[in-house]
Amino acid sequence: MKPERKQKNKFRFWLRCFGKRSLLIGLFVLCLVLGILLLYNSAILYAASQKPVGAILVLGGSITREIHVAQLAKQSPEIPILISHGSLAPCILLIFQRAAAPIDNVWLENCANSTFGNFYYNLPILKQWQVNKVKLVTSATHLPRAIWLAQIMLGSHGIWVELEIATETHGVPANRESFFVTTIDVTRGLIWAIVSQFHEPKCTNLIPLSQVDLNIWKMKGFKCERQANLGY
Repeated sequence: MKPERKQKNKFRFWLRCFGKRSLLIGLFVLCLVLGILLLYNSAILYAASQKPVGAILVLGGSITREIHVAQLAKQSPEIPILISHGSLAPCILLIFQRAAAPIDNVWLENCANSTFGNFYYNLPILKQWQVNKVKLVTSATHLPRAIWLAQIMLGSHGIWVELEIATETHGVPANRESFFVTTIDVTRGLIWAIVSQFHEPKCTNLIPLSQVDLNIWKMKGFKCERQANLGY
């Protein structure tokens, strides 16, 4: 073998070794950084879990969830309530009025159109409210997807999630879970947990319940879910 060819082969050998070594070092550093970040976030979540609930997040999809949260509002009127794409605004207002529950601390978010969207749009709101611990209100038929998405998307920002189940006593359950939908949403949630560290969406359709005008809605005409027995 010619000396020039032998030298080239030797150079390629060391280049391959250096490339593999660099790749291994890079992977080690990446794993180390991710491990440190996970430990740091776990410490933040543990601290958040010891704090009182800072907000109640209601996932839309069944009017029984709003009936349930109206009772929670009576018990803890100081805790802000965020209802994500729930029932029609006048129906929610009638539920709170019937329960004699306070409405000054209740907000209606109407940007979300999916479970993923519930957390996509409400995470920035909860962060703006400086919430460390949130009570999540949904139905048993909405699990485990709802709690997994909450723990991934909210937990990645240090917000501890406490689950509250609203019992479906009447009518057809709001959610029908499937393995396919759960897999897709969890995958999107994991991706967004990273992307949301650098970008936050803004919901332009957020209104306080106290500003809902029932008279205007009566003139327009509206219907509420039958199981609420609201007479509309």
